[in-house]
Amino acid sequence: MTDHTPDADLQRIIESAQRLGIELDPEEALQWLAAMAAFQGSEDITTDTKSGIFGHRVVMLDFSPQQLDYFRQVGKIVEFHEQPGVVETALALSGSSAQSKIQTYPGDCDYFERVNIKAPTRQQACGILADLIRQKALDTLKGPTYQLIEIKFGQYPEDLLRNERLMRKDSPVAWGAEDVRLGQFQAARPDGTPVTITWDSLAEEPAWCKLDWVIADPVHGRLANASNMLDVTWEAPDGSITPLDGYLDPYFQEVYLETESIPIFSKLAQHVSADALDHYVEQLEHEVNKYLTRDVNYGKAAKRMYNIFRLTGRYEEAAFLRELFDEPTTMLYQVWSLIRTIDDASKPGTAITAEQMLAQADQLILAVIQALEGDEEVEIVRQLLQLRSALSTYTVGQTLSGPAETARLRVINIVNNFFYEKLTGYPAIKAYIEGLAQAE
Repeated sequence: MTDHTPDADLQRIIESAQRLGIELDPEEALQWLAAMAAFQGSEDITTDTKSGIFGHRVVMLDFSPQQLDYFRQVGKIVEFHEQPGVVETALALSGSSAQSKIQTYPGDCDYFERVNIKAPTRQQACGILADLIRQKALDTLKGPTYQLIEIKFGQYPEDLLRNERLMRKDSPVAWGAEDVRLGQFQAARPDGTPVTITWDSLAEEPAWCKLDWVIADPVHGRLANASNMLDVTWEAPDGSITPLDGYLDPYFQEVYLETESIPIFSKLAQHVSADALDHYVEQLEHEVNKYLTRDVNYGKAAKRMYNIFRLTGRYEEAAFLRELFDEPTTMLYQVWSLIRTIDDASKPGTAITAEQMLAQADQLILAVIQALEGDEEVEIVRQLLQLRSALSTYTVGQTLSGPAETARLRVINIVNNFFYEKLTGYPAIKAYIEGLAQAE
C-alpha cells in the first residue's frame, strides 16, 4: 500500500523532479502538502482579514496578495456596479490570476463576477441584465489604458451564417465593439435570407455572458487580456434564486477581492448543488481530454489537471505540477498569451498605441532570451523580431494576424513539447492521462 503522508509524497516528488530536471523547493512543497492534509474536515471558505480577500481554502493557499493592488486597479475597469435593491455583485479573480503564488508566469487577467438581480419576474431580470451589460460595454469601449474586444451575450436562435461562417443554433453569440454600439448585426439563413440580430431580441436567453478587454498597464509597462465572466442569478420576490443560464457556478477557483461581498456570496453559495464538486471535476476532465486530443495544448491541460488533483485529494500529483508551473520554460505560456494580446490590441479603432505594443514586444524578446538557449531561443526571437518589425510600421486599421499567428504557433509548439515531456514523465500523471483516454 502506497504511503501518502506529506513526507512520503515529498520524497516521490523530489525523485521525479530530479529525474526530469525540474528545480524543486522541498521546504515549500512540504509546507503545501502539510497544509492540504490539515484542511481535511475544515470549513470551505476562509478569509484573509489583512488583505480583505476571501475564497475556498484550497484556492487561497495558492494566491499571493503581492499583486492585489494591480488586480483591484484592473478590476475597476471590468467590474459591474451594484444598484441598491436591484443588482448585487461580488467580483473575484479566477484562473491563473488566482494562482499567483505558483504561476510565476500567468496568462491573462481573468475575473469572475456573481451578479444577482432582484426583479418580479425572470423576464424583467433578463431585461435588466441586457441593459446592464450593454451599458457596461458602452462605458468601457475604449480609454487611455483599455480597449473592449468582444462580448459574449445571448445564443443564436437558429442556424445562421455570419461573416461566411455557420453559427449553430443555441451557440454563444459574440459581439464586437461596433456591434454592441449599434445594438445589432447582420447575418443570413443558410438559404441566403438576410437576418438582423438585435441585442434586445436575445435578452430572454442571455446564456454565457463574458466581456474581454485589452489592458495597457502603465505600472508594469505591459499589455494584458482582461476578461470578466458573469454568473447571473435572478432573485424572485419570494427569495428563491434561479441561475439565468440554468446553472449556478461553484466557487472552487475564485478569490474574492472585497470582504464586503461576503453577504451576497454567502446567500448564493448555499444554492450551489451538493454534487457541484463532482460536476466541476467532470467538466474539467472533459476539457483536459480536449486539450490532450483535439485542440492540443498541454499547458492548458496541465493547469486543469492541477485544479482536479488539488480538489480530489491527489496532492502528490498537484504538488509536482506546482513546481512545474514555476519552471522558466513555462514563461512561454505567458508569451503565447501576450502575442494574442498584441494582435487583439491592433484591431481597428483600438485605443492601444503602437508604442505600447512595441514595448510589449521588446519585453517578450528579453523574456525569451532569459528563459531559453540554443536553437529554440534563436527561432522564437526571430519570430518575435518579425512581429516587432510589423509593429514598427503599424498604422491604425492594420491587423497583425499573420506575423502574430506564426510566432504563436512556434511558441505553443515548444510549450507543448515541454509539458508533454514532464507530464508523461511522472508515472502517476501519465497513468491518469491514459485512464482519461480510455474513459472517453
